[in-house]
Amino acid sequence: MNNLGTHGEELAARYLQKLGFVLLERNWRCAYGEIDIIAKDGDVLVFVEVKTRRSNRFGTPTEAVHDRKQQKLRLVARHYLYEKKITAFAYRFDVAAVDGKTGTVTLIKNAF
Repeated sequence: MNNLGTHGEELAARYLQKLGFVLLERNWRCAYGEIDIIAKDGDVLVFVEVKTRRSNRFGTPTEAVHDRKQQKLRLVARHYLYEKKITAFAYRFDVAAVDGKTGTVTLIKNAF
């Protein structure tokens, strides 16, 4: 991962913790892909995709989480639930959009 992405994930992780999220995993990988952050927000398991951009020249961070990326994240999340033997648990997908210039993190809950 590049330095910008690593820096963005660190900012997002700190931001989530300030909001009261409990971080469970960072950069969880399986054969199908990776989830940047897996956390608990109260009783909800949250799969967080972190997108960091220095500018919107090639689109906003949230625009980078397109349909194909969403499908892949759902597949990886299902594999996580299966591997960890998690069954009856509420979960959601959030996007943490990080402005690489200012370090501002915007959290979009239930992004997809």
